[in-house]
This record gives sequence, C-alpha cells and structure tokens, in this order.
Amino acid sequence: MAEQQDLILKVWGEFACFTRPELKVERFSYPVITPSAARAIFDAIYCKPQEFRWQVTRVDVLKPVRYIALRRNEVKDKAPSPQTILEWAEGKKEPTPVWADATRELLGSDEKGRTQRQTMALKDVSYYIYACIHPWPGFEHGLLAFREQFRRRASQGKCFYQPYLGCREFSAFFELIDSPNQLEPPCHIDLDIGLMLYDVFDLSQPGKPLDTEHKGLPCVSLFRARIEKGVLHVPPYESEAVLKGRRPNHAGTAG
Repeated sequence: MAEQQDLILKVWGEFACFTRPELKVERFSYPVITPSAARAIFDAIYCKPQEFRWQVTRVDVLKPVRYIALRRNEVKDKAPSPQTILEWAEGKKEPTPVWADATRELLGSDEKGRTQRQTMALKDVSYYIYACIHPWPGFEHGLLAFREQFRRRASQGKCFYQPYLGCREFSAFFELIDSPNQLEPPCHIDLDIGLMLYDVFDLSQPGKPLDTEHKGLPCVSLFRARIEKGVLHVPPYESEAVLKGRRPNHAGTAG
C-alpha cells in the first residue's frame, strides 16, 4: 500500500494535563501532548475500531510550554461505565451513589468522598497534530472513504464527544488544516523529555480498547521523546523504538 499523506489538525485549549504515569497521587503534566492523548482527539472525531486505527506521526508545538499549579477537590470514586448507567436507567440494577461529601462514620471507609490534589497542568496550549489511518487487514480498500469521512466531519466541527486535553474537564478545540499553506512555524523549543508514555492499550490488534474480549486491561508502551525546533516525531507503534509492555491476561497475570 502506497504511503498516505498525513491528516493535520490544529488543536488548542486553555488548560491541559498529560499526566506522567509514575506519579500516582499528584498530577504533573508532560511538557507536550502524548501520542495517546493525540490519538484520542482523532478518535473523538471519527473512528471505526474494527476497521482501522489512528497512527499519530508528529506533533508541532505552537506556543511556549507554560505550567500552572491547580488545586482541586477530586472524588475518590470512579465514574460508572456507560453500560452501568444504561442498566440503572433500564432498572436492571440498583443505582449506586458516587459520594462527594460524607464522613467516615457514615460510609465506614476512607475510600470514598473527596480529597484535595495538586495538579501541575499546562496553560494555553496549541499544537498541530499529524496522523494517518492504519487500516486493519481486509479493510485496506476503505482507506480513501475513511479519510474523506474524517475530513468532512473535522471540517464541520463534528465529533462523537468533546475532545479533551488529558483530563475531561480540559476541553480541546480543533480545526482541520486543508493546505500546508495554512501552517504556522512551530515554537522554537529543544527539549529532551526522556521516556514518555506512548499509549495505554495494545494497538497491534483491532477492536475497542475496552471491549469484552480485552476486558479493558492496560498494555503500557513508552518511547524516548525529544522536541527539536518545536517538533516531536512519533515513531510507528510497530517499530522497535516503542517499548511495549506485556498485556496481562484475564486472570491478572502477564500473558
């Protein structure tokens, strides 16, 4: 299959936080968007997980890296899945409240309620994100149609859900770049980031990351990231430059 031309989005937002996975409690953002977060923005606009996946190839940093310290009250409970919410609505399960304020005496545990956490987020970010479509075997014939459908949706501002910049409360805004003449030069930044999160799911096989077959189990991958003259080059997922973990099996052990 001939090499295809990248599709380009301009993405920007007031705040962003691409959390370093080694920091468990306090959030501290990478200085630039991760390939995982960039892929999720393309997925929000158009995706068919059984037919293709997005491969991010490059990120241009358009504004200087600026951090801002935020302290937020965060609920300790995890939000229920869409399937759980649907079962609540249909009366198949009894709704379970998500506690924001309650005493230990009432709940019998410190695992619920809310807590204050510090976040070192990015302020006023703007990127060009380059990505191409990676069709799964048997769907190569649909490449042109996939590209055109994405272009139509992105040019009209359509998306399945509001894209976000690392955290759902940090909304991302986007614009399709139709011509290289529209491109602005990236910000002159040289920065050796070191090991950076590439993705948290196995991108070597088709399907939704949280489908019943994969059981939502993570498969973390990393790569050595460096911004040169404002450009972050992202290697293909299949390349040796991407350090891949072993995906756990359903019993919770490596497999």
